[in-house]
Amino acid sequence: MKKAGVLTLSDKGSKGQREDKSGELVQSILKDLGIAIERYEIIPDEAVLIRDILIKWSDELCLDLIITTGGTGLSPRDVTPEATLAVIDKRVPGMEEVMRMKSLEKTPHAMISRAVAGVRKRTLIINVPGSPKGAVECLESIAPALPHALLKLGGDMSDCAAPMKDSSD
Repeated sequence: MKKAGVLTLSDKGSKGQREDKSGELVQSILKDLGIAIERYEIIPDEAVLIRDILIKWSDELCLDLIITTGGTGLSPRDVTPEATLAVIDKRVPGMEEVMRMKSLEKTPHAMISRAVAGVRKRTLIINVPGSPKGAVECLESIAPALPHALLKLGGDMSDCAAPMKDSSD
């Protein structure tokens, strides 16, 4: 079973002043995909703290997947994308594009999302918005590709495409 962590970035949530509905919904979606939740934390929007946790969860805990929720917009405290970019080895722009494209079908505000998806070693790290609706929409839009992505990151060497049928059959 694949292991995941959910990291919620919220100044108010970290102080107990706001319930973390998006983090709860993200966990539910991952569980429905058969992914075990190994870690869950709510921390303030502090780039150094975010980076440290992403590194620890990737390098020491060897989580397969980390979903962050919150901190992807334009406010001065929104630093999740920068913290993520500082720790990943490569981006997965297709996931970023799909999340924004699907969100744009619902709201024009999606175009200001700066969410990042990328890989650190063998851990897939994905930023989703802090709003419960936005977090669910974004995660559901990429959910069909998550199992395959996690298999590949885990070292699966099988071909990605199904073998072509011989037309003479």
